[in-house]
Amino acid sequence: MADVPFFPTHALEGLASPADYVEAVRDGYRQRGEGAPAKPRTKLFQSDPGGLFTSYSALLPETGAMGGYMYSAGFGGQDAWFITPLFDSESGEPLAILDGASMNPFKTGAAGAVAVDELAREDATTVGIIGTGPQARGQLHTTATVRDFEDVRVFSPTEANRTAFADEFDAQLEASVHAVDSSAAAITGADVVITATTATDPVFDGSLLESGTHVTAMGQYHPKKRELDIETIERSTYVPDLRERATFDAGSFIAALEAGRVDEGHIHAELGDVVTGNAPGRTSDDEITVFDSGGTGIETVAAAAMLYERATEAGHGTTISMSPASEALTGRLE
Repeated sequence: MADVPFFPTHALEGLASPADYVEAVRDGYRQRGEGAPAKPRTKLFQSDPGGLFTSYSALLPETGAMGGYMYSAGFGGQDAWFITPLFDSESGEPLAILDGASMNPFKTGAAGAVAVDELAREDATTVGIIGTGPQARGQLHTTATVRDFEDVRVFSPTEANRTAFADEFDAQLEASVHAVDSSAAAITGADVVITATTATDPVFDGSLLESGTHVTAMGQYHPKKRELDIETIERSTYVPDLRERATFDAGSFIAALEAGRVDEGHIHAELGDVVTGNAPGRTSDDEITVFDSGGTGIETVAAAAMLYERATEAGHGTTISMSPASEALTGRLE
């Protein structure tokens, strides 16, 4: 029998800054670049009531942890529930179970921030962000830790949303944050472009991207849905979080592949390979780079392990009891 800590949302709040998430996730992708195992998500759909059940995992040997996400979205309750199981990668024993929702925008944002640090120009000062939900917040909070941004343009089709988002971040960041009335206004002249939407079709015209721009797209992980158009993919040095994802559920890349505008050789490298130096990042100031982020167990395990350690040190959480298979896996009725 083992006592396994459970950490609800309130036990995890305030334990890590955006920069802390970036540091943990960068190390996770370094381990991936050195061979740590990770797989794309699996997705199970139900039509009545409509819902999605998905999971993905990774093993980070140097962190000493493995695990990932299991979550449901929709169904009869019309909500989402995130559970993060964490295991010891040496003994295999369960380390903890975390309520994973609150960390989600920050761990995903941290993956985008690591990509910006590796792929954006060093002198990047202007950001165009399309989307104003929780994931957009996470992206901006974390990305602002890796570059000294001066100007942030925010676009959402809903004027009230983009105005509220701009006001919120203008009070928090040193940069000037303001709402704009089109995606074109957000991306024109931007050094970094971030898309964090639920859109099913491209959210900007790739012909408007200027040389030297970096794009982080993180809102879609469905083979038939995409935030980026074919021109953006074709013009870019394309880096996914996992190479296997590019032809599995990265809709923007798949659309370009099916149109014959790129082939699989257009995949430059996984983010982990860039972090470790196995593949180069940006090689010129004129290059357009794209990071296609669909979410992986890499950032999930890295962030969850950090929170687990800090929550344990702070004495947070409760425990549940679990039996190992050597005791419980008997096949007996009693």
